[in-house]
Amino acid sequence: MRVVVIGATGNAGTSTVRALAADPAVDSIVGIARRLPALVVPKTSWATADVTTTDLEPLLRGADAVIHLAWRIQPSRDERITYTVNVRGSARVFDAAARARVGAVVYASSVGAYAPGPKDRAVDESWPTTGIPTSFYSRHKAEVERLLDVFEREHPGVRVVRLRPGLVFQREAAAEIRRLFVGPLLPGALVRRRLVPVVPHTPRLRFQAVHSADVGQAYRAAALSGVRGAFNVAADPVLDGPALARILGARPVRVPPGVLRGAAALTWRLRLQPTPPGWVDLALGVPLMDTTRARRELGWTPSRSAVEAFEELFDGLREGSGAPTPPLDPHAGGPARVRELFTGIGGRSRQNG
Repeated sequence: MRVVVIGATGNAGTSTVRALAADPAVDSIVGIARRLPALVVPKTSWATADVTTTDLEPLLRGADAVIHLAWRIQPSRDERITYTVNVRGSARVFDAAARARVGAVVYASSVGAYAPGPKDRAVDESWPTTGIPTSFYSRHKAEVERLLDVFEREHPGVRVVRLRPGLVFQREAAAEIRRLFVGPLLPGALVRRRLVPVVPHTPRLRFQAVHSADVGQAYRAAALSGVRGAFNVAADPVLDGPALARILGARPVRVPPGVLRGAAALTWRLRLQPTPPGWVDLALGVPLMDTTRARRELGWTPSRSAVEAFEELFDGLREGSGAPTPPLDPHAGGPARVRELFTGIGGRSRQNG
């Protein structure tokens, strides 16, 4: 079996390529990214492409499945760029897959595609995917879901799978996650459990996480099996302020949602960090997910708990961990992270994406 992975060098992409390479049913993998990595994975060849401009059809010819993971979270201050990659780029991938007669399209959707929902119970994949309006990330995920609805109607012979994972953590993604969401102003030396005295405890700030290696296994199963449709992917337990406080040995402090959002908005406007307040709206709004279908139909079971995934990421932030790919490179921000400061926190940078 031949599988093409688009966006193969990021957090989920590296784990997906490794999961595919370890499966004897996979003969060859083509990892596509904007920049070639130094990473060596068995059965894998690398190709450079930009989903917004490259003719993708030749790269997809002969593939049994394509896994589309390419996505941009930054620059958060220029939605023209993120929309072009996320929505228009996805449309180009789907069109190329149809023209290349690829048998299956597996798309990286997200919990962020869901409309506001409950935090006291879990919802299945039938929950509306209309997004959170104030989050550009959520709007883009929801719009691509609509593109796939049309694609499925027009190409019924193509097997389409949508995975909707929670937050994806691993040690090797620490440098990338810090660049995308925290920015260069937080010294790694301060990311220590004994130096975190309090954790905000905000109503509805309850979320699900999953280790990247387990997400990679879910994408592998989706590509190789005969399933169709959407699958929620997350590990237990649900994380919230009190849970994080226990993990870090800190004290939970009640913080009203408006105060949390206001702090995010102020620090973003002042360019102290790259994450706009829509991410707070997303975290407070999206529902908890029921993962029964993934466990039953994909045969998927996470090997690590959400706590273990978070702890690994936290330790990676302290250590400055990364991997030999451009998105995961711990040195991508330059010496003392000056490149991030120079390009503008949340502004356009060649390191993003």
